[in-house]
Parts: sequence; C-alpha cells; structure tokens
Amino acid sequence: MGVQPGEVFVHRNIANLVNNVDLNVMSVINYAVRHLKVNHVVICGHYYCGGVKAAMQSADMGILNPWLRNIRDVYRLHKNELNAIANENERYNRLIELNVQEQCINLIKTAAIQQAHKERGLLVHGWVFDVHSGKLIDLKIDFPKILSSIMEIYKLE
Repeated sequence: MGVQPGEVFVHRNIANLVNNVDLNVMSVINYAVRHLKVNHVVICGHYYCGGVKAAMQSADMGILNPWLRNIRDVYRLHKNELNAIANENERYNRLIELNVQEQCINLIKTAAIQQAHKERGLLVHGWVFDVHSGKLIDLKIDFPKILSSIMEIYKLE
C-alpha cells in the first residue's frame, strides 16, 4: 500500500464481513472513524478466500453457519449474474468481488461513515488482493451511485 508502519488501522475477520450486529467490527469502525478520524476505509477481500468457498458449499458448517449466511445472502442478491458464469473458479472469484461490494454497502449504511462522509469527505474503497500476483485491485465501485440508491432507506444523518 506504500504506507509506513502505524499508518493503517486494520481489522480482520472471516470473509471481511461488515455485520451490523458484530460488536467487534462496529467498535473498530466507530473508533477508527470517530476517534482516529480516518479519511479512507477499505474493505479488502482476497481471491481464493476460504470463507467465501465454505459459503458456496451446500454443507452444514456448524457454528460458522450464521456467519456464512451473510455471504450466501450476497450470492442470493447476485444469483443471476453468478449462475451465468460457467467456470466455477471465475464464479467463486466474482462472488469474492461482490462480497467486497456488499460489505462496503453495509459500511455505508452506518451512522459513523455517513457522518464522516458529510463532515470531512471520508471515502470507502473496495479492493481485492490477488494472492497469486501480490497486487491490490481496486474494484472501482461507484459509491456515489450506490449511496444515492440506498439513502432513501438508510440515511441516518
């Protein structure tokens, strides 16, 4: 990323989920945005993510079932696009990209992000790390368009 140690505040979890009832992720977001005053938040997935792969299986994953359901919901939202992809690896990696996009949308729905965006222009980015090439790929998600389409329901300010 071209930054020095200490310049990036990081939170990690299985399949980079932003779940509004996960107190850990919500606490991290609020601390980073409201107290550290970060101006950029990145949701970064990675190709060949094991969490996404597990969610694609029709299997009982035990305690992981509630967590993986969030990724399965992403598949449900985009099933027409995903089911049209014949190659399983391509479908898998596209679901990883779509999961990053949906987690960015979940992030945008939070009051802390909306307030910081309005007050200081905070930006949300969706990236995927390609484990084979070592490159970070910006998905170039059109957040202003997404914001305008969801604000009727999710505007908190």
